[in-house]
Amino acid sequence: MTTTLQDTPRSDRLHIGLFGKRNSGKSTLLNAITGQELAVVSEQPGTTTDPVYKSMELAGVGPVVWIDTAGFDDAGELGQKRVGKTRLAVERADIALMLFAGLPDQEREWVGLLKQRRTPVIPVITKIDLIEDLPAVARAVSELCGEEPLLVNGLTLKDPTPVREAIISRLPADFASRSLVGGLAQSGDTVLLVMPQDAQAPKGRLILPQVQTLRELLDMGCTVVSCTFSGMEPALAALAAPPKLIITDSQVFKGVAERKPPASLLTSFSVLMAAAKGDIVAFIAGAAALDRLTPVSRVLIAEACTHAPLSEDIGRVKIPRMLRQRVGQDLRIDVVSGADFPEDLSQYDLIIHCAACMFNRKYVLNRIRRAAAAGTPITNYGVVLAALTGILDRIALPGEAQPQREKPQLRQTTQPPSCSVLAPHSGQ
Repeated sequence: MTTTLQDTPRSDRLHIGLFGKRNSGKSTLLNAITGQELAVVSEQPGTTTDPVYKSMELAGVGPVVWIDTAGFDDAGELGQKRVGKTRLAVERADIALMLFAGLPDQEREWVGLLKQRRTPVIPVITKIDLIEDLPAVARAVSELCGEEPLLVNGLTLKDPTPVREAIISRLPADFASRSLVGGLAQSGDTVLLVMPQDAQAPKGRLILPQVQTLRELLDMGCTVVSCTFSGMEPALAALAAPPKLIITDSQVFKGVAERKPPASLLTSFSVLMAAAKGDIVAFIAGAAALDRLTPVSRVLIAEACTHAPLSEDIGRVKIPRMLRQRVGQDLRIDVVSGADFPEDLSQYDLIIHCAACMFNRKYVLNRIRRAAAAGTPITNYGVVLAALTGILDRIALPGEAQPQREKPQLRQTTQPPSCSVLAPHSGQ
Protein backbone atom coordinates (compact mmCIF):
# COMPACT_ATOMS: atom_id res chain seq x y z
CA MET A 1 0.00 0.00 0.00
CA THR A 2 1.36 3.39 -0.99
CA THR A 3 1.71 5.75 1.96
CA THR A 4 2.37 9.45 2.29
CA LEU A 5 3.09 11.84 5.11
CA GLN A 6 -0.59 12.76 5.25
CA ASP A 7 -2.15 9.29 5.32
CA THR A 8 0.26 7.31 7.52
CA PRO A 9 -0.62 7.39 11.24
CA ARG A 10 2.29 7.90 13.62
CA SER A 11 1.65 4.46 15.10
CA ASP A 12 2.38 2.81 11.73
CA ARG A 13 5.66 4.63 11.11
CA LEU A 14 9.14 3.29 11.76
CA HIS A 15 10.27 4.78 15.10
CA ILE A 16 13.95 5.79 15.16
CA GLY A 17 15.30 6.81 18.56
CA LEU A 18 18.38 8.93 19.25
CA PHE A 19 19.96 8.09 22.60
CA GLY A 20 23.01 9.41 24.39
CA LYS A 21 24.25 11.65 27.17
CA ARG A 22 23.37 15.30 27.44
CA ASN A 23 25.15 17.42 24.84
CA SER A 24 26.31 14.37 22.90
CA GLY A 25 24.92 15.87 19.70
CA LYS A 26 21.59 14.05 19.35
CA SER A 27 19.59 17.09 18.29
CA THR A 28 22.41 18.37 16.08
CA LEU A 29 22.66 15.01 14.31
CA LEU A 30 18.89 14.84 13.85
CA ASN A 31 18.83 18.28 12.24
CA ALA A 32 21.72 17.31 9.96
CA ILE A 33 20.13 14.03 8.85
CA THR A 34 16.75 15.58 8.13
CA GLY A 35 18.01 18.86 6.75
CA GLN A 36 15.53 20.66 9.00
CA GLU A 37 15.67 22.45 12.33
CA LEU A 38 13.52 19.82 14.04
CA ALA A 39 15.23 20.07 17.41
CA VAL A 40 16.58 22.97 19.48
CA VAL A 41 20.38 22.91 19.60
CA SER A 42 22.45 24.51 22.34
CA GLU A 43 25.81 24.09 24.01
CA GLN A 44 23.90 24.06 27.30
CA PRO A 45 23.51 20.43 28.48
CA GLY A 46 19.93 19.28 28.94
CA THR A 47 18.35 21.42 26.21
CA THR A 48 16.11 18.50 25.21
CA THR A 49 13.80 17.68 28.13
CA ASP A 50 10.87 15.41 27.24
CA PRO A 51 11.40 13.24 24.13
CA VAL A 52 10.49 15.03 20.91
CA TYR A 53 8.49 12.91 18.44
CA LYS A 54 8.62 14.22 14.87
CA SER A 55 6.92 12.56 11.88
CA MET A 56 8.47 12.94 8.43
CA GLU A 57 9.63 11.02 5.35
CA LEU A 58 13.10 9.49 5.15
CA ALA A 59 14.38 8.76 1.64
CA GLY A 60 14.73 5.03 1.06
CA VAL A 61 12.70 4.18 4.15
CA GLY A 62 9.38 6.00 3.92
CA PRO A 63 7.32 7.46 6.75
CA VAL A 64 9.21 7.52 10.05
CA VAL A 65 9.02 9.04 13.51
CA TRP A 66 12.23 10.51 14.94
CA ILE A 67 12.49 10.37 18.73
CA ASP A 68 14.97 12.91 20.10
CA THR A 69 15.44 11.94 23.75
CA ALA A 70 16.75 13.69 26.83
CA GLY A 71 20.25 12.73 27.94
CA PHE A 72 20.23 9.62 30.11
CA ASP A 73 22.85 11.20 32.39
CA ASP A 74 20.41 13.93 33.48
CA ALA A 75 20.61 14.71 37.20
CA GLY A 76 18.32 15.83 40.01
CA GLU A 77 14.70 14.99 40.68
CA LEU A 78 13.45 16.57 37.45
CA GLY A 79 16.32 15.01 35.53
CA GLN A 80 15.34 11.55 36.72
CA LYS A 81 11.81 12.13 35.45
CA ARG A 82 13.30 13.02 32.08
CA VAL A 83 15.36 9.83 32.16
CA GLY A 84 12.12 7.95 32.83
CA LYS A 85 10.67 9.40 29.63
CA THR A 86 13.80 8.29 27.79
CA ARG A 87 13.26 4.76 29.12
CA LEU A 88 9.75 4.87 27.67
CA ALA A 89 11.26 5.85 24.32
CA VAL A 90 13.40 2.70 24.50
CA GLU A 91 10.17 0.68 24.54
CA ARG A 92 8.96 2.40 21.37
CA ALA A 93 12.11 2.52 19.25
CA ASP A 94 12.26 0.15 16.26
CA ILE A 95 15.83 1.23 15.61
CA ALA A 96 18.21 3.10 17.92
CA LEU A 97 21.03 5.50 17.10
CA MET A 98 23.32 5.40 20.15
CA LEU A 99 25.55 8.47 20.27
CA PHE A 100 29.00 8.49 21.87
CA ALA A 101 31.11 11.60 22.50
CA GLY A 102 33.88 9.65 24.26
CA LEU A 103 34.62 6.28 25.84
CA PRO A 104 31.49 4.31 26.79
CA ASP A 105 30.33 4.28 30.40
CA GLN A 106 26.61 4.89 31.05
CA GLU A 107 25.94 3.92 27.44
CA ARG A 108 26.61 0.29 28.41
CA GLU A 109 23.39 0.06 30.41
CA TRP A 110 21.32 1.58 27.64
CA VAL A 111 22.80 -0.57 24.90
CA GLY A 112 21.95 -3.53 27.13
CA LEU A 113 18.35 -2.37 27.54
CA LEU A 114 17.95 -2.00 23.79
CA LYS A 115 19.47 -5.38 23.06
CA GLN A 116 17.14 -7.01 25.61
CA ARG A 117 14.29 -5.66 23.50
CA ARG A 118 15.94 -6.91 20.31
CA THR A 119 16.21 -3.35 19.05
CA PRO A 120 18.95 -2.84 16.44
CA VAL A 121 21.56 -0.40 17.76
CA ILE A 122 23.52 1.77 15.34
CA PRO A 123 26.59 3.21 17.16
CA VAL A 124 27.52 6.75 16.17
CA ILE A 125 30.55 8.65 17.44
CA THR A 126 29.84 12.37 17.26
CA LYS A 127 32.03 15.45 17.59
CA ILE A 128 34.96 13.46 16.25
CA ASP A 129 37.01 16.64 15.85
CA LEU A 130 36.99 17.05 19.66
CA ILE A 131 38.01 13.47 20.60
CA GLU A 132 41.74 13.16 21.33
CA ASP A 133 42.14 9.38 20.90
CA LEU A 134 39.48 8.57 18.33
CA PRO A 135 40.83 5.07 17.48
CA ALA A 136 40.61 4.00 21.14
CA VAL A 137 37.07 5.31 21.45
CA ALA A 138 36.07 3.59 18.20
CA ARG A 139 37.48 0.25 19.42
CA ALA A 140 35.62 0.49 22.73
CA VAL A 141 32.34 1.38 21.03
CA SER A 142 32.80 -1.42 18.51
CA GLU A 143 33.37 -3.97 21.31
CA LEU A 144 30.26 -2.77 23.16
CA CYS A 145 27.89 -2.71 20.18
CA GLY A 146 29.36 -5.53 18.13
CA GLU A 147 29.92 -3.43 15.02
CA GLU A 148 31.99 -0.58 13.69
CA PRO A 149 30.59 2.83 14.64
CA LEU A 150 29.72 5.60 12.23
CA LEU A 151 32.02 8.60 12.63
CA VAL A 152 30.32 11.96 12.16
CA ASN A 153 30.54 15.58 13.09
CA GLY A 154 26.92 16.66 13.27
CA LEU A 155 27.77 20.31 12.75
CA THR A 156 29.40 19.65 9.39
CA LEU A 157 27.48 16.58 8.23
CA LYS A 158 26.71 17.31 4.58
CA ASP A 159 25.77 13.84 3.36
CA PRO A 160 23.46 11.80 5.66
CA THR A 161 23.66 8.80 3.30
CA PRO A 162 25.78 6.58 5.64
CA VAL A 163 23.32 7.07 8.51
CA ARG A 164 20.32 6.51 6.25
CA GLU A 165 21.89 3.36 4.75
CA ALA A 166 22.61 2.03 8.24
CA ILE A 167 18.93 2.52 9.14
CA ILE A 168 17.77 0.79 5.95
CA SER A 169 20.03 -2.20 6.64
CA ARG A 170 18.33 -2.71 10.01
CA LEU A 171 14.68 -2.38 9.01
CA PRO A 172 12.46 -5.06 10.61
CA ALA A 173 12.06 -7.95 8.17
CA ASP A 174 8.29 -7.49 7.88
CA PHE A 175 8.23 -3.69 8.00
CA ALA A 176 7.22 -3.14 4.37
CA SER A 177 4.87 -6.12 4.14
CA ARG A 178 2.72 -5.86 7.26
CA SER A 179 -0.95 -6.37 6.50
CA LEU A 180 -4.07 -5.90 8.58
CA VAL A 181 -6.18 -8.42 6.68
CA GLY A 182 -3.38 -10.96 6.69
CA GLY A 183 -4.56 -13.23 3.87
CA LEU A 184 -8.23 -13.36 4.86
CA ALA A 185 -9.25 -11.62 1.61
CA GLN A 186 -7.84 -11.28 -1.88
CA SER A 187 -8.35 -9.10 -4.91
CA GLY A 188 -11.88 -9.46 -6.25
CA ASP A 189 -13.40 -10.59 -2.93
CA THR A 190 -16.39 -8.83 -1.43
CA VAL A 191 -15.91 -7.78 2.19
CA LEU A 192 -18.68 -6.53 4.49
CA LEU A 193 -17.70 -4.05 7.21
CA VAL A 194 -20.10 -3.81 10.15
CA MET A 195 -19.26 -0.39 11.59
CA PRO A 196 -19.98 0.75 15.16
CA GLN A 197 -21.93 3.97 15.47
CA ASP A 198 -22.17 4.17 19.25
CA ALA A 199 -21.28 6.94 21.70
CA GLN A 200 -17.57 6.07 21.48
CA ALA A 201 -17.33 6.64 17.70
CA PRO A 202 -16.23 10.20 16.86
CA LYS A 203 -19.08 12.22 15.41
CA GLY A 204 -18.78 12.56 11.66
CA ARG A 205 -15.71 10.31 11.43
CA LEU A 206 -14.62 6.70 11.36
CA ILE A 207 -12.23 5.35 13.97
CA LEU A 208 -8.65 4.60 12.89
CA PRO A 209 -8.91 0.77 12.60
CA GLN A 210 -11.91 1.16 10.27
CA VAL A 211 -10.09 3.69 8.08
CA GLN A 212 -6.94 1.57 7.84
CA THR A 213 -8.85 -1.62 7.10
CA LEU A 214 -11.00 0.07 4.47
CA ARG A 215 -7.95 1.59 2.76
CA GLU A 216 -6.08 -1.73 2.68
CA LEU A 217 -9.06 -3.61 1.24
CA LEU A 218 -9.53 -1.00 -1.47
CA ASP A 219 -5.84 -1.08 -2.33
CA MET A 220 -6.08 -4.88 -2.59
CA GLY A 221 -8.87 -4.60 -5.15
CA CYS A 222 -11.67 -5.83 -2.93
CA THR A 223 -15.28 -4.70 -3.17
CA VAL A 224 -16.14 -3.19 0.20
CA VAL A 225 -19.69 -2.84 1.53
CA SER A 226 -20.22 -0.97 4.81
CA CYS A 227 -23.21 -1.00 7.14
CA THR A 228 -24.19 -0.63 10.78
CA PHE A 229 -25.25 -3.64 12.82
CA SER A 230 -28.90 -2.75 12.37
CA GLY A 231 -28.38 -2.53 8.61
CA MET A 232 -26.52 -5.83 8.28
CA GLU A 233 -29.41 -7.94 7.03
CA PRO A 234 -30.44 -5.46 4.27
CA ALA A 235 -26.80 -5.19 3.24
CA LEU A 236 -26.48 -8.97 2.92
CA ALA A 237 -29.76 -9.16 1.01
CA ALA A 238 -28.47 -6.61 -1.50
CA LEU A 239 -25.46 -8.77 -2.38
CA ALA A 240 -25.66 -11.32 -5.18
CA ALA A 241 -23.52 -13.75 -3.16
CA PRO A 242 -22.34 -13.95 0.47
CA PRO A 243 -19.25 -11.83 1.20
CA LYS A 244 -15.95 -13.67 1.49
CA LEU A 245 -15.23 -11.90 4.79
CA ILE A 246 -17.19 -9.95 7.39
CA ILE A 247 -15.24 -7.59 9.67
CA THR A 248 -17.20 -6.28 12.60
CA ASP A 249 -16.89 -4.18 15.69
CA SER A 250 -16.10 -6.66 18.47
CA GLN A 251 -18.92 -5.34 20.63
CA VAL A 252 -21.52 -6.94 18.33
CA PHE A 253 -19.50 -10.09 17.64
CA LYS A 254 -22.19 -12.51 18.78
CA GLY A 255 -25.05 -10.82 16.93
CA VAL A 256 -23.06 -10.68 13.70
CA ALA A 257 -22.02 -14.33 14.12
CA GLU A 258 -25.68 -15.32 14.42
CA ARG A 259 -26.62 -13.43 11.25
CA LYS A 260 -23.69 -14.12 8.96
CA PRO A 261 -23.94 -16.54 6.01
CA PRO A 262 -22.23 -19.90 6.76
CA ALA A 263 -19.80 -19.38 3.88
CA SER A 264 -18.52 -16.01 5.14
CA LEU A 265 -15.44 -15.71 7.34
CA LEU A 266 -15.86 -13.54 10.44
CA THR A 267 -13.35 -11.42 12.33
CA SER A 268 -13.21 -8.00 14.00
CA PHE A 269 -11.29 -4.76 13.63
CA SER A 270 -9.77 -5.32 17.07
CA VAL A 271 -8.56 -8.82 16.20
CA LEU A 272 -6.97 -7.54 12.99
CA MET A 273 -5.24 -4.73 14.88
CA ALA A 274 -4.10 -7.17 17.57
CA ALA A 275 -2.39 -9.30 14.93
CA ALA A 276 -0.84 -6.32 13.14
CA LYS A 277 0.33 -4.50 16.27
CA GLY A 278 1.18 -7.40 18.57
CA ASP A 279 1.23 -11.19 18.82
CA ILE A 280 -2.17 -12.71 18.05
CA VAL A 281 -0.98 -16.18 19.10
CA ALA A 282 -0.05 -14.84 22.54
CA PHE A 283 -3.40 -13.03 22.78
CA ILE A 284 -5.36 -16.19 21.90
CA ALA A 285 -3.36 -18.20 24.45
CA GLY A 286 -3.89 -15.46 27.03
CA ALA A 287 -7.67 -15.72 26.65
CA ALA A 288 -7.49 -19.20 28.17
CA ALA A 289 -6.75 -17.48 31.50
CA LEU A 290 -10.41 -16.42 31.59
CA ASP A 291 -11.21 -19.93 32.78
CA ARG A 292 -8.84 -19.54 35.73
CA LEU A 293 -10.27 -16.29 37.06
CA THR A 294 -11.95 -16.39 40.46
CA PRO A 295 -13.80 -13.72 42.47
CA VAL A 296 -10.51 -12.80 44.16
CA SER A 297 -8.51 -12.49 40.92
CA ARG A 298 -7.13 -9.20 39.66
CA VAL A 299 -7.37 -8.04 36.05
CA LEU A 300 -5.65 -5.12 34.31
CA ILE A 301 -7.36 -3.40 31.38
CA ALA A 302 -4.94 -1.29 29.32
CA GLU A 303 -6.13 1.38 26.88
CA ALA A 304 -3.68 2.84 24.38
CA CYS A 305 -5.53 6.09 23.81
CA THR A 306 -6.52 8.67 26.37
CA HIS A 307 -10.11 9.79 26.14
CA ALA A 308 -12.94 10.97 28.31
CA PRO A 309 -14.92 7.77 28.90
CA LEU A 310 -18.53 7.94 27.83
CA SER A 311 -21.51 5.74 28.68
CA GLU A 312 -21.02 2.05 27.88
CA ASP A 313 -17.26 2.48 27.39
CA ILE A 314 -15.93 -0.84 26.15
CA GLY A 315 -12.88 -1.04 28.41
CA ARG A 316 -14.34 0.56 31.54
CA VAL A 317 -17.92 -0.70 31.44
CA LYS A 318 -18.73 -3.43 28.93
CA ILE A 319 -15.81 -5.82 29.41
CA PRO A 320 -15.78 -5.42 33.23
CA ARG A 321 -19.51 -6.11 33.31
CA MET A 322 -19.15 -9.25 31.21
CA LEU A 323 -16.24 -10.49 33.32
CA ARG A 324 -18.13 -10.04 36.57
CA GLN A 325 -21.23 -11.72 35.17
CA ARG A 326 -19.11 -14.84 34.83
CA VAL A 327 -16.64 -14.59 37.69
CA GLY A 328 -18.25 -12.58 40.50
CA GLN A 329 -18.65 -9.02 41.68
CA ASP A 330 -15.52 -9.10 43.85
CA LEU A 331 -13.28 -9.45 40.81
CA ARG A 332 -10.81 -6.55 40.99
CA ILE A 333 -10.30 -4.67 37.72
CA ASP A 334 -7.79 -1.85 37.28
CA VAL A 335 -7.79 0.43 34.23
CA VAL A 336 -4.80 2.32 32.85
CA SER A 337 -4.54 4.45 29.73
CA GLY A 338 -1.96 6.03 27.46
CA ALA A 339 1.63 5.51 28.55
CA ASP A 340 0.59 4.35 32.04
CA PHE A 341 1.47 0.68 32.55
CA PRO A 342 2.33 -0.78 35.97
CA GLU A 343 5.92 -1.77 36.66
CA ASP A 344 4.79 -4.86 38.59
CA LEU A 345 2.64 -6.99 36.30
CA SER A 346 2.97 -10.12 38.43
CA GLN A 347 0.14 -8.85 40.67
CA TYR A 348 -2.35 -9.52 37.86
CA ASP A 349 -3.99 -12.76 36.79
CA LEU A 350 -4.80 -11.39 33.32
CA ILE A 351 -4.07 -8.30 31.21
CA ILE A 352 -6.61 -7.26 28.59
CA HIS A 353 -5.19 -4.77 26.07
CA CYS A 354 -7.12 -2.62 23.61
CA ALA A 355 -6.48 -2.80 19.86
CA ALA A 356 -3.52 -0.41 20.36
CA CYS A 357 -4.18 1.53 17.17
CA MET A 358 -2.38 4.51 18.79
CA PHE A 359 0.79 2.51 19.60
CA ASN A 360 3.50 1.30 17.27
CA ARG A 361 4.07 -2.44 17.06
CA LYS A 362 7.40 -2.43 18.92
CA TYR A 363 5.78 -0.81 21.95
CA VAL A 364 2.97 -3.40 22.04
CA LEU A 365 5.44 -6.27 21.64
CA ASN A 366 7.48 -4.90 24.56
CA ARG A 367 4.35 -4.85 26.71
CA ILE A 368 3.72 -8.48 25.73
CA ARG A 369 7.34 -9.28 26.57
CA ARG A 370 7.01 -7.67 29.99
CA ALA A 371 3.82 -9.61 30.69
CA ALA A 372 5.53 -12.88 29.71
CA ALA A 373 8.50 -12.06 31.97
CA ALA A 374 6.06 -11.54 34.85
CA GLY A 375 4.24 -14.79 34.09
CA THR A 376 0.99 -12.91 33.44
CA PRO A 377 -1.28 -13.88 30.50
CA ILE A 378 -2.16 -11.03 28.16
CA THR A 379 -4.95 -10.83 25.61
CA ASN A 380 -6.91 -8.31 23.56
CA TYR A 381 -10.36 -6.67 23.63
CA GLY A 382 -11.58 -8.41 20.48
CA VAL A 383 -10.27 -11.82 21.50
CA VAL A 384 -11.85 -11.51 24.96
CA LEU A 385 -15.21 -10.42 23.57
CA ALA A 386 -15.20 -13.39 21.19
CA ALA A 387 -14.31 -15.71 24.06
CA LEU A 388 -16.87 -14.27 26.46
CA THR A 389 -19.64 -14.64 23.85
CA GLY A 390 -18.62 -18.21 23.02
CA ILE A 391 -17.50 -17.70 19.41
CA LEU A 392 -13.71 -17.62 19.67
CA ASP A 393 -13.48 -20.93 17.84
CA ARG A 394 -15.49 -19.48 14.94
CA ILE A 395 -13.60 -16.29 14.18
CA ALA A 396 -11.03 -16.05 11.40
CA LEU A 397 -7.51 -15.04 12.39
CA PRO A 398 -5.02 -13.40 10.04
CA GLY A 399 -1.76 -15.09 9.17
CA GLU A 400 -0.74 -18.44 10.59
CA ALA A 401 -2.44 -18.15 13.99
CA GLN A 402 -5.66 -19.99 13.07
CA PRO A 403 -4.58 -23.57 13.87
CA GLN A 404 -2.83 -22.67 17.14
CA ARG A 405 -5.67 -21.23 19.18
CA GLU A 406 -7.62 -22.73 22.02
CA LYS A 407 -11.17 -21.97 23.04
CA PRO A 408 -11.34 -21.09 26.75
CA GLN A 409 -14.11 -22.61 28.82
CA LEU A 410 -15.93 -19.94 30.80
CA ARG A 411 -17.79 -20.05 34.06
CA GLN A 412 -21.40 -18.91 34.14
CA THR A 413 -22.32 -16.63 37.05
CA THR A 414 -24.09 -13.29 37.21
CA GLN A 415 -22.93 -10.27 39.16
CA PRO A 416 -23.23 -6.47 38.66
CA PRO A 417 -20.38 -4.51 37.05
CA SER A 418 -17.88 -1.98 38.37
CA CYS A 419 -14.25 -1.11 37.83
CA SER A 420 -11.57 1.21 39.17
CA VAL A 421 -9.11 3.44 37.39
CA LEU A 422 -5.59 2.63 38.56
CA ALA A 423 -3.84 5.64 37.11
CA PRO A 424 -4.81 8.97 35.56
CA HIS A 425 -4.85 9.49 31.83
CA SER A 426 -1.50 10.45 30.41
CA GLY A 427 -0.46 11.61 26.98
CA GLN A 428 1.63 9.66 24.56
